[in-house]
Amino acid sequence: MKVLLLQDVKGLGKKGEICEVKDGYGKNYLIAKKMADFATNTVINRYRSAQKKALEIAAEEKALVEMTAKKIAEITLKISQKVGANGSLYGAITKEDIAQSLLENHHLNIDKKTLELKNPIKSTGVYEVEVKLGQGICAVLKVDVEGI
Repeated sequence: MKVLLLQDVKGLGKKGEICEVKDGYGKNYLIAKKMADFATNTVINRYRSAQKKALEIAAEEKALVEMTAKKIAEITLKISQKVGANGSLYGAITKEDIAQSLLENHHLNIDKKTLELKNPIKSTGVYEVEVKLGQGICAVLKVDVEGI
């Protein structure tokens, strides 16, 4: 009997492959445990259309992430903070501060966990912060820290 694998099966094949198996193994194990389905034309067409739709959705999501990366790369985020006599900041600018400033000033909701900042910013100047947006896409955000 021919079955369409709905997930990877060790020793048999990977998800989406059509395999020839013995009737008992196919009906009593693979199909019963929802690891496979009968390889009829209807099932194969339904699986392929669902797979195609999933690829389209993934492409749309990637395009959205790339557009967000482009927006982030164009931004120079200005943050003002009180400065002491020696030029260092009172307090420090952290990932949370950068994410909050992005949301307030540019309406970009970026999770603080995606920001790559090794140490909090403790002095004025222009800093580059890497933003990992997922799907292998990164953007560099310029943060301009000014003293008040």
